[in-house]
Amino acid sequence: MVTYSDSGVDIDLEEVTVAKLASTLKPTLKHRDIITESGHFAALVKIGEQAIAMSTDGVGSKILIAKMMEKYDTVGIDCIAMVVNDILCVGAEPIALVDYLAVEEPDPEVAEEIAKGLAKGADLSKIAIIGGETASLPEVVNDFDLAGTGIGFVDIDKIITGENISDGDILIGIKSSGIHSNGLSLARKTLLKDSKFNINDNLPNDKSTTIGEELLKPTEIYVKPVINLLKENFDIKGLAHITGGGFTNLKRLKKTVGYEINNLPEPQEIFKLIYNQDVPLEEMYKVFNMGIGFVVIAKKEEADEVLKILNKDCEAYNIGKVNSEPNKVRIKTFENVEISY
Repeated sequence: MVTYSDSGVDIDLEEVTVAKLASTLKPTLKHRDIITESGHFAALVKIGEQAIAMSTDGVGSKILIAKMMEKYDTVGIDCIAMVVNDILCVGAEPIALVDYLAVEEPDPEVAEEIAKGLAKGADLSKIAIIGGETASLPEVVNDFDLAGTGIGFVDIDKIITGENISDGDILIGIKSSGIHSNGLSLARKTLLKDSKFNINDNLPNDKSTTIGEELLKPTEIYVKPVINLLKENFDIKGLAHITGGGFTNLKRLKKTVGYEINNLPEPQEIFKLIYNQDVPLEEMYKVFNMGIGFVVIAKKEEADEVLKILNKDCEAYNIGKVNSEPNKVRIKTFENVEISY
């Protein structure tokens, strides 16, 4: 069995580390009117009748795939996507971002390619990149690292935190483009380090795409479908970006309810390929998005109409419901085996 920790990423240790940071920094919240803290997907600071939503994230080890492929013009899209998709989760519209590019040594050509991806991501999410920082950090950084911090705005009475989620609400999943920007360490270990595959090998059941191309596919940006949905008169209960941690991300919305996911679409071929390298099902659904990159939680009475609106801009499905089992996520996997977290 191969797990995420075997690839060098210990999710449990990360959680303890984050908790240490958060507990030490929490006293600083007294300085401003904070609505949500960092445990949510985005933090909210009240400014008059509106709130500023903030989120920060990076591309992670997907950068190593870009290096293998010698293709750097899409990782900027991933950087934008990881930030703006989190901002959406409080009902805010992303408006601007600053980027941070740390390099071992400056490479103008690579920087230009990275910038192309950032510009494309900004166009897709309709945000302005208003500044940033480039730092040369030899001995600290190998090659480069890319991260961004974004802001959005939301009216106070339109904030979505998940606190109103209740038993019987419907989970609507929006399709991912593939692996997105999480779990790449496990993907690399199982497919490219410990296995017979090469970055240029075709996917076993898709001869039109190589493993490298599939792993490098940009993270889907959900700004258009979600913002268009929020403009409608629906009672949206919760919004979740399915990133590292898989469907356990739903617990970040509300822990006093449970989430029953029993109608997932078939995951993309890349997930099955990783699973077939002796990765446990429980690990797959905890590490990867498994084909669903974003979840909208709607009232049962409105779910069909919400689904109809979403499907104008993306591919969405009714994937399950909220139940009364506290802090539990149950998932019917593509192997028809139920797992829970």
